[in-house]
Amino acid sequence: MNILRHNDPVAKLKNLSRNFLLMIACYFIFFIILSLVTQFFPVVDFDRYEQSDLFELLGNNPFKFIFLAIIAAPIIEESIFRSLLKPSQESIKLFICALLYIIGLLLIPEKGHWILRYTLLFATLFLIYYALGELIPEKALKKICFWLYRQYLVIWIAGAIIFGFVHIFNYVDSFQLDLTLFMMIAPRIIAGFFFGKIKLENKGMIWPVLMHSMNNSMVLLFMLPFTLP
Repeated sequence: MNILRHNDPVAKLKNLSRNFLLMIACYFIFFIILSLVTQFFPVVDFDRYEQSDLFELLGNNPFKFIFLAIIAAPIIEESIFRSLLKPSQESIKLFICALLYIIGLLLIPEKGHWILRYTLLFATLFLIYYALGELIPEKALKKICFWLYRQYLVIWIAGAIIFGFVHIFNYVDSFQLDLTLFMMIAPRIIAGFFFGKIKLENKGMIWPVLMHSMNNSMVLLFMLPFTLP
């Protein structure tokens, strides 16, 4: 593909749109198969699991939900699951910062205003990102990138699967797995596959972040009617 050889923003935007539509098509195919499965296996009960916490957050604090779903989650989750996919030195630093973000969420009290909390967190990570360039030798970063580059297929598939399984916690408080839960996270695995695909093709972290944000925006539109009084 020319996109792999030339830095053409227009071509990359077209490729982003094409992959997004392909992902939506895969969603539709999956849900058609899912409807057939539920007819033959009525024991599959999707009412057992609901994203009640997400709906509650959307209803009580829509601005926070929109920020988390469309900005914070795409940036952090892609920095964790796609940054090591044929990485640059900057991607390695993003991965480390994303892990520190998760730790920061546990350390910073939730009692403060959420805007102040996330502003402080992202500002701290911004400083850490630049500090890592001084702390980690460039030679070490190059070696890490070279090794990860050769493992890209494993990282791509494993990242998509783990990305899907992490979203089990949208439905339950502790990790568990059954047929119903697997079917509910399968679309996330599909999404993770396409997020990795666009990272590989467009060669940049901004593209999976944008596609992730587009995906979450679409989900948000579907959720809104269920939160209206």
